[in-house]
Amino acid sequence: MANARNVLWESGHDESVEVNQRALIDKVLARYSGEFTVFRELLQNSDDATATAVEIHFETKPYLERKSKTTEDGAEVAIVSGEVGLPDLKTTAVHQWTFKNNGIIFRDEDWSRLKKIAEGNPDEEKIGAFGVGFYSLFSVTEEPFVTSGGQWMGFYWKDKKDQLFARRGKLPDSEQDSWTTFAMELREPTPIPPPFDFTRFLASSITFMRHLLDVSVFLDDKRLCRLTKTPGQPKALGIPKGLKPSSPLGTMQVSGLQSTPLSIKAEVMQWVYMAGTEKPQPKKEPPEPAAGGGGFFSSLFSSIKGSAAPSRAMTPAPAPVPEVDPKSIVESNVVLSIFAADIEVKLDQKMISELNRSTKKNPPTRMKYELIYTGKAEYDASKSEDEKHGRTTGSVFQGLRADIEGTGQAKVFIGGHSTGQTTGIGGHMSARFIPTVERESIDLVDRNVAVWNKELLYVGGFLARSAYEIEMDHVQQLWTAAAATVSSGAQIDPELRTSLQNRAIHALKFFTFHPSTPSNVVSADLEEAFFSCIVSSKFAIIFTPKGFPIISTAGVREAANVRYPDPAFAGFVRDLPVVPDEVLIQAKSMVDTLRVRGMIKEITFADVLQELRNRPLSETEMIACFKWWIDMHSKSNQSNLDYFRSELLNAAVLSSEEKDGKAGQIIPLSVVESFLGRRSGSTSALIPTDGPLPPHLLPVTVSRHFEAQALQNAFGWRELSIVEWLQHLTNPPTPHDPKHDIEKSEAWAERVLQVISRAWPSMPQGQRTEVVALLRARACVPTSTGLKKPEEAYFQSAHIFNDLPVIALPSGAAVKGPLEKLLQAVGVRKHVDLQIVFDRMIKTGDWTIAQLIKYLSEVQATLTQLEFERLQLTSAFPRELFPGEKLPENKKVPRSRAGDLYEPLDVFREMGLPVIDWGTQPKWRSNSEEAKFLFKLGLRRYPPLSDLIARAAGPDEKLRSAALKYLLDNFLTRYANEYDPNAVAYIAFIPAIKDGKKILAKPFEVYSSPEWATLGFMVTDPSLKGEALVHLKIQEHPPGTRLVNLLRTSPPPTEGIANGWFTTLASRVTSFTSTELKTLSQTSFVPVKAANGVIRHLPPTQCYFKGDSQAAFHSKLFTFVDFGTTAKAFLSACGVRHEPSVEEVAKILLENPRRFYELTDGRENYLTELRNIAVNMRLLSSGTTARLKRAAVLVGSRRVRKDKPTSSKKTNDDASKELEEEDWEYQYDLLTADMVVVADDTNAYQLFGDVVFSAPQEDLLEEFYMKLGCTRLSSLVREDYQTRGEVVGSRKAADTRALILERLPLFLHEHTHTQTRVSYAWLSNKDNFIVKTFGKLTVTKTLQLGNMRASRSQDASAVARRVGRGPIELWLAGNDQVDMYEVSTSMCRLIFESPKVNDALLFMTILSTDLRALRRRGYNVDRILRQQKADRLAAEEAAKAQRAAQLASQSAASSPSDALVSTASKPDGKGSDLLPLPVSNTRPASPPAPDCASGNASNDASKRSRRSMNLVRNSLNNVMKGLLEKEAAAHQSHRGLDGAEHIENGALPPVNEQDRSEDQLSLLPPRPSRPITPQPNATPRSSIAWNINMAIRACKEERSEVLRNSEQMQMVKESLNEGYCDVSGRLTDMVLVGDMGGTKFYVSKDVPDVKGLMKEKKESLARFIHVIRKLQDVYTLPPTSLHIFYDRAGVLIAFNRNASLFMNLRYFEQWHDAEVRKGRLTDAYIAWYFILAHEIAHNLVSAHNSEHEFYFSSICEQFLPVFMQLIANK
Repeated sequence: MANARNVLWESGHDESVEVNQRALIDKVLARYSGEFTVFRELLQNSDDATATAVEIHFETKPYLERKSKTTEDGAEVAIVSGEVGLPDLKTTAVHQWTFKNNGIIFRDEDWSRLKKIAEGNPDEEKIGAFGVGFYSLFSVTEEPFVTSGGQWMGFYWKDKKDQLFARRGKLPDSEQDSWTTFAMELREPTPIPPPFDFTRFLASSITFMRHLLDVSVFLDDKRLCRLTKTPGQPKALGIPKGLKPSSPLGTMQVSGLQSTPLSIKAEVMQWVYMAGTEKPQPKKEPPEPAAGGGGFFSSLFSSIKGSAAPSRAMTPAPAPVPEVDPKSIVESNVVLSIFAADIEVKLDQKMISELNRSTKKNPPTRMKYELIYTGKAEYDASKSEDEKHGRTTGSVFQGLRADIEGTGQAKVFIGGHSTGQTTGIGGHMSARFIPTVERESIDLVDRNVAVWNKELLYVGGFLARSAYEIEMDHVQQLWTAAAATVSSGAQIDPELRTSLQNRAIHALKFFTFHPSTPSNVVSADLEEAFFSCIVSSKFAIIFTPKGFPIISTAGVREAANVRYPDPAFAGFVRDLPVVPDEVLIQAKSMVDTLRVRGMIKEITFADVLQELRNRPLSETEMIACFKWWIDMHSKSNQSNLDYFRSELLNAAVLSSEEKDGKAGQIIPLSVVESFLGRRSGSTSALIPTDGPLPPHLLPVTVSRHFEAQALQNAFGWRELSIVEWLQHLTNPPTPHDPKHDIEKSEAWAERVLQVISRAWPSMPQGQRTEVVALLRARACVPTSTGLKKPEEAYFQSAHIFNDLPVIALPSGAAVKGPLEKLLQAVGVRKHVDLQIVFDRMIKTGDWTIAQLIKYLSEVQATLTQLEFERLQLTSAFPRELFPGEKLPENKKVPRSRAGDLYEPLDVFREMGLPVIDWGTQPKWRSNSEEAKFLFKLGLRRYPPLSDLIARAAGPDEKLRSAALKYLLDNFLTRYANEYDPNAVAYIAFIPAIKDGKKILAKPFEVYSSPEWATLGFMVTDPSLKGEALVHLKIQEHPPGTRLVNLLRTSPPPTEGIANGWFTTLASRVTSFTSTELKTLSQTSFVPVKAANGVIRHLPPTQCYFKGDSQAAFHSKLFTFVDFGTTAKAFLSACGVRHEPSVEEVAKILLENPRRFYELTDGRENYLTELRNIAVNMRLLSSGTTARLKRAAVLVGSRRVRKDKPTSSKKTNDDASKELEEEDWEYQYDLLTADMVVVADDTNAYQLFGDVVFSAPQEDLLEEFYMKLGCTRLSSLVREDYQTRGEVVGSRKAADTRALILERLPLFLHEHTHTQTRVSYAWLSNKDNFIVKTFGKLTVTKTLQLGNMRASRSQDASAVARRVGRGPIELWLAGNDQVDMYEVSTSMCRLIFESPKVNDALLFMTILSTDLRALRRRGYNVDRILRQQKADRLAAEEAAKAQRAAQLASQSAASSPSDALVSTASKPDGKGSDLLPLPVSNTRPASPPAPDCASGNASNDASKRSRRSMNLVRNSLNNVMKGLLEKEAAAHQSHRGLDGAEHIENGALPPVNEQDRSEDQLSLLPPRPSRPITPQPNATPRSSIAWNINMAIRACKEERSEVLRNSEQMQMVKESLNEGYCDVSGRLTDMVLVGDMGGTKFYVSKDVPDVKGLMKEKKESLARFIHVIRKLQDVYTLPPTSLHIFYDRAGVLIAFNRNASLFMNLRYFEQWHDAEVRKGRLTDAYIAWYFILAHEIAHNLVSAHNSEHEFYFSSICEQFLPVFMQLIANK
């Protein structure tokens, strides 16, 4: 491909690419959106040309015209400005701009480059880069004209089109000069640029120009302004140590720094100031204060900080400007410092090439980076000058002044000209940044250019940091010099301090980085370089990086050593350098930045410790320190506060001041342990501070400023206790002076005692004990004989003797209150010692016992506990002599302790108790003070309970009676809480009777109820009655344990005694525990008399009550007892039952099944027992169930042919096929489950009924047999089919298939009790259901049961088969009429999982019954009729077109054996007159009874039976139809409880007569032309009768008074939605309101007057009861099983609730009551006869299905004769 391209290239030719130069220039200039773009480019070109002066002329048209005129001698005319006045600078239009510079004249290469677009100056030292600067002139002019060095060049658009041409030539000699001039005739006249703003632009532009020093601006011939720049001598500066001068990529290296002073002078006409400015003045925001407060423990704690916003100062209005001459010149100047960095550039060749590609020149190898820094002094001077002039425009140098407020005035300069990019700090910056094409911003997009610019930004950050470091170093030098002139610890001059601080603040604000615009990356990179341009080292451990200098309270310090101030530390942290408040307020942004960067930290705990270790704190400082620590401690949740507290206390030292002549002292806080509290009520506040105090006490001058709790929590100190103070007084480390010695100074001793007494009431008991111990051993109590020990001193009340030392205080104060209690506690005596009293008084015999007790009671308050105990133990109290007792020989009255005697009362004397000998004077009074004192000493007021019990059990009857009487009389007041019969259970003191004798009994041996005497128990004496028995807690009845033990050890010997015992025990059944009753159930105590009269005792669990439930044969197996009605309750609780349980019956049965069979007197009774076991099989244990499966307990029956002579013309097989039911008899036997089969296949049973034993044909027993292991007969029979010649295209097959698929939905809709194997949709597929016709079908059925095998063969009219999951095939015999029963049986076997006999009968009925007959029975056949009518009409249309061919085809295809011919039409060709029912969504339920489906056409008996059953069914249908039509007429358009729509009225829509007859003719089922084989397996009528009788007996009385709507009910409803009724709940509850003649009457709760309804309806209710009573007799129902209810509305005719039958009075009233009143009862009898039959059938089957229909019909049939007799009698 490449070679082919080269060939093509060689064969081609060149064509030029044309450029629309005008469009190109316009597009380039469109990007130059900056201000004064033309002048910015021309100024830059001038500086590149090393020009020192520039003139800019704005020339009006008149001026140009006058200028072009020459005088006669050729000289230009001098231009004289208008004398009328000066023009308006804002509106005067100029026509030409002229720009002149005195730089190097153009060289040839310059003229050549001037013509080329986008070819910049290749000189790397020049600024021009893109080559489009000159072409900015085209933004204002069409044809710029340039002169330089005697040459000129003019530009023009050729033919005024899009191509630019240049023409060059030489100037005349007369017009040549040394200036280079750019003349620009404006495209459109326009006013000059805003003169003031233009002047300010020029002032900023020349600042960074390298050569340009003078710029003048003229309007015509008037100079508007002149700017003169005077640079000073550059000063070399060293690079600050610790700063990194190389950029991150190493491309740029700062080789040196220098500072150059620069002065710019401006001479501006007042005219310019008057024109004003179009730019708004920058807003000056007031400084925001720094947030007050600082954190503490930045890594441990946090504190709450706050700030107070200062009010904003009002800006003063500018001074008014006086009238001035607009031509006057205003001079102003500004002095700046230019910090410059010399940069050496080192780039690889690749970077150089990339930059050359972008800028059209190589990058410079050396360059400068400059920064304007305006110092504090220059800044203030410049602002003062502005304020002095008061002009609204401000100064022309405002753009150069420092932008310390961050308003965005400081710009980035490139090539000496300002860009739109701000620096973010306070000063302008100038460097060789590579800008975007329009030169308004730095290019940070181009990848390589961005690397250059970002490296250069680092240099800018480095230069800013260097300038800041240099400025802060100057401030530090001045601060240090000033500090050297003052004494140590003194502050420098405040004025100088403020000046230096303001200078530092100015630097901080100048170098605060604000977001730059338009790109914030610029300020962000500058800031990052500013803070990160420090030298780092890998050896961080030995190398300390340079810190950031900042002004602090101690001068300029590194930020790491300066802390953020916190007012909490201001009171005691004095030497730590912190950020001054002025810095926080004025340089908030920088301080916040330093905090965010972690360069300024909060005051730390280490800082506080260092401060505390460096110097002791004064009391004021220590108080401030305490306040900080307490506040911090209360707010902190740190777990290691104890450690910090320990460090704090070890470091802090308090320096107390000299006061009141006491020398100051140094107190380390580590020795402090306690303090004096200052709150009122504090015990330590009572301690005098002018006396001796412990050395570990915190000085009071400090502690008084704080709450005690705060000191305790924060420092762990304790409040000085009285005990500690007293210990210091009594055991000082050095002796106290005598003035403060409590054993030497009575005044000090009194003062100490007074202090302790005031604290005594609130003093804890432990401290009281210590106080007593400290004072008791010291002579500190002032007495009348001097200072005495407490135990040697007496109170004034001890006045018995006059020589006692009593208390006498020096102050004369009375001893009372707390002081008295204190002195008493320490041992001061209030009475004389008892021994002294006894020695001085008792032995003399002068005092009686009454006088002694009187004295002691008076001084009892002063007795000590020891003295009181001595009185209690001393036998000093005389005792009265007992009756008959004499004094001993020494005639001394017997004396005892007070606790051994009783008060002198007769009741105690009667009980023989010792009493005190009080004498006669004064008389004994129990409430006297003397008696109370004796009671305290122990004198007894009543005998203890144990003494009373002992005396009540004693031999002396008199004492015994008195003791028991005293106990009972004083029981509630004295002994109720103490008496416990368990404690005296071993003492016989209760008067009792046993066997008629009075004895003493123990409390738990006697009972208060006299009936227990007959059982041999002791009962209480009749003298104990009522409360006495309650007080003594005598049990009324023996406990269950004693009764159980009695029956176990001594059971009643005879039935008579047992009768009395059991009657008594019946009243105590509830007192027995479940364990005791279980024990009794296994105890043999029930006496039973055997046939020989011998009494034997049996446990209750082996006995049963005699009664109605006892079966005749049960008495032969079980024991029945009768001890009367009352005793039954006790025996029942012990385990005697009314009848044996199912488990017991089963076990008896398993013991000997054949004997059990004999005892039941026959098969029926035995089956009754089996049914009972089957119903309750869930109650059997697993073991019993397993035994039943193995034992021969199941009744099986086998048919045996009777011995009858048979015709010789028939074979045995033929004879067996034609045997009738009466030709067989049945053989019964008891067999195991594996020997009995369940006859679930009728045909198989007919064939093999004489071979196998089958289970009774009852659902209940069949299910029971199968649970025990019996096998279904159908599973044992295998069928084999033999066919003869398939009849292809048989119409019989097609019609039969169509008939089945037509009727199958009706059958499946009814069939819900088992699951189908296939769906109707699947069966409708022609490939899934195939019907074939064969010449003949023979079925061979083989039975295999164990070792027994039997086979039978017979012809069949229909069989069905399915192989695997293939299609279902129905085979029909062509030689015989189709037997629909065989079709149904075969199909059901394949359609359902477990078909039942009734399923085949129902399906047969649906297949063989006329559709209209089915519709009368409730089936939804209208869909089929409509479909058939549509098919018939379609066939008629087809017949008209092909009639001939159709007739021939029918003739050829028909045969007598295949035709499905209808032969059951009426003679007139019309069908039934019954009109069709409307289509309904209700579910039909009218299955036939089995009897009407299996008759034999050749058997008269069968015909009669079928006709009889049809008669019953037709009668039932007619009656129910009548009921429904009546109700439908009465209740239009209502819904039943199930929500189904019902018939609106009784009228039925008419149908076209012709259509009806034709439909019926085509749908009449075929009648069999041959006898149908009889089916012998119909359910025995005896079984049906037994089930019906069981249903009748199950009816019972309803005992609930309220029938809840949640109860399940069986209802008869007007619609046929679920048959005749539904199982649902009522909408409202019903309540019992009464009964009439034994029939209960319930009323729905929504009836307004429930109670009055029975009275209102009593007549109709009586008639209704009369009707149902007659029917009750017909059905032999229990008398109370029928109930009547009434509701206001609804569809309930009747319902069955748990076998209780309910009939609705409302329906009787509406349907029959009018006729019954007239004596016509027949209709009422018929209607309610069938209604009752329907509800009785629900006792057997709850669902509405074929089984319920069968039992309903059977009940009607069974009781029909009796009912007909009732009707006949009426």
